[in-house]
Amino acid sequence: MGGYKVARLAEDIKRELSVLVRDLKDPRIKGKMLSFVRVEVTNDQSFAKVYVSSMEGMEAAKEAVEGLKSASGFVKRELSNTLHMRKCPDIKFIPDDSIEYSAHLNKLLLDIETE
Repeated sequence: MGGYKVARLAEDIKRELSVLVRDLKDPRIKGKMLSFVRVEVTNDQSFAKVYVSSMEGMEAAKEAVEGLKSASGFVKRELSNTLHMRKCPDIKFIPDDSIEYSAHLNKLLLDIETE
């Protein structure tokens, strides 16, 4: 039963972060095509790891993570208000290169297809 609640909370956080990132005015975040790949919430719901990927590559994802870290207080408050949580988990943003890697694989497959 607890696993279902944690998984639902992780998906809710992922969905709300996608909405919240549009409102952030930090130049490290603004204008970047960010994707929240995965959210892992601990069983006691006190910590959450958010994996952030960018279409521009790993360096852009690292820069966006720095911007998200500086806005973590705002993000945590907004998540708490929109999801109606008494205690919002501490959020740790981690850069991820999965979108860049999948684009590379797609390019390789298209190259094989054309040959």
